[in-house]
Amino acid sequence: MAVAVSSCCFSVLTSTVKFRSSLASQRPTSQGSIASICPKASDHRLRTSNPKRSPSSSSFSHKSIREKQAVPQKNIPGRSNDGKNYSSADENSGRGDRGRVQSTSFKSFGTQRKGNKDFLFDMKEQLVEPENFQDTAFLNAVVKVYCTHTAPDYSLPWQKQRQYTSTGSAFMIGDGKLLTNAHCVEHDTQVKVKRRGDDTKYVAKVLARGVDCDIALLSVESKEFWEGAESLDFGRLPSLQDAVTVVGYPLGGDTISVTKGVVSRIEVTSYAHGSSDLLGIQIDAAINPGNSGGPAFNDQGECIGVAFQVYRSEEAENIGYVIPTTVVSHFLEDYERNGKYTGFPSLGVLLQKLENPALRACLKVQSNEGVLVRRVEPTTDANKVLKEGDVIVSFDDVRVGCEGTVPFRSNERIAFRYLISQKFAGDVAELGIIRAGKSMKVQAVLNPRVHLVPYHIDGDQPSYIIIAGLVFTPLSEPLIDEECEDSIGLKLLVKARYSLARFKGEQIVILSQPPHPA
Repeated sequence: MAVAVSSCCFSVLTSTVKFRSSLASQRPTSQGSIASICPKASDHRLRTSNPKRSPSSSSFSHKSIREKQAVPQKNIPGRSNDGKNYSSADENSGRGDRGRVQSTSFKSFGTQRKGNKDFLFDMKEQLVEPENFQDTAFLNAVVKVYCTHTAPDYSLPWQKQRQYTSTGSAFMIGDGKLLTNAHCVEHDTQVKVKRRGDDTKYVAKVLARGVDCDIALLSVESKEFWEGAESLDFGRLPSLQDAVTVVGYPLGGDTISVTKGVVSRIEVTSYAHGSSDLLGIQIDAAINPGNSGGPAFNDQGECIGVAFQVYRSEEAENIGYVIPTTVVSHFLEDYERNGKYTGFPSLGVLLQKLENPALRACLKVQSNEGVLVRRVEPTTDANKVLKEGDVIVSFDDVRVGCEGTVPFRSNERIAFRYLISQKFAGDVAELGIIRAGKSMKVQAVLNPRVHLVPYHIDGDQPSYIIIAGLVFTPLSEPLIDEECEDSIGLKLLVKARYSLARFKGEQIVILSQPPHPA
């Protein structure tokens, strides 16, 4: 365990093509919030109802329903690489001061409770027509998730916080497995699932949890649960304006819910839970707390992704996000290859666009393409072959534009980091670069990024050591959010935001419980 003491740097280095010039850029600037759609599985994200935050600040949140809670929990914000604040969509049903938001949300849906007279109906209306059998089949593959969470106490790392429960959605993918969102089962102590039309809950086991892509793989051993079950088929990446149907168990009732819309946008998106940037599908179908982990279908009944977060703002509406099947397939293949989830790789460089002709001329770049390497992470393999001032003009023979984009399908372009996310940990990428006016090819091994201050704790429980009655623990984003940024100190906060790990395993260790004067 090493204590980092180096001075702060001008920007946090990420695998994205974003450049931050000041600490202030880490704070929300737009009046919006993104909410994730599954049970309140984690408090590690900023809530819009946090009284210490401006009510107009933007945030992403996970949409899931918090059903019970013993004691109000602390809000733990999370940040994305684009500088916006993201928070779990369960904020509408969360603990403590978020209760007010929950009541407002339920008002918009209605109580869903009716008198006995309202339940008198003609049974003929409930008969399923033959042409709807296929629809019924894929709806039956969607299940409700009940999770009991016990989050660690990062300030007192030897103990845990009070338990709370939440609900979300999941769906069958075959071979006795279910797929849901990682934030739906974060810090889980018990996970149960219930099929549509059944009153029995079955125990599920978490096989793998991908924090960066917000996907979790579950298994159910009970044979009774799988009787007559049909798994879903994955479809291709949809096109713009394609119809999409979101299915799940959201806020407003206990039974399955179906909403429809169209595909509005496909681009690299900030994932609230993992603070990562991966391909995402934006849709206008309603996504609400509890939808997290539920599938999104095309007109052919094929699953095109997993609903996981929404964007909330006074200036925008009907902006929901779905994890595409390309990201889901990457997660599943990673698990099959390694027997566990290893994560999406990173090139480990900070890049700057080269739209300025004068800058291109200074770097001796003749064509209107390429991105400038501003910094290279010391812990990455790219540190051996790339230098500050290099210009990356191609990635595996795919030309990189001066805006940091590459060709995507027909007549579309997408962020350069999309190509990196298609690789697996340990894969080799060939980079075409220009160094001091000379073109050359170099190769770099891609691996998951090493964070000096991690966004999530491996194994869920933070480590600590007690020396002479003093408690020391590694600095992490959940700890910063639990203690509140104001109490951490500006110098330490700047180092946490902008410094890079110089070697694998490096940590910033802080005194968690300072002694009090007599």
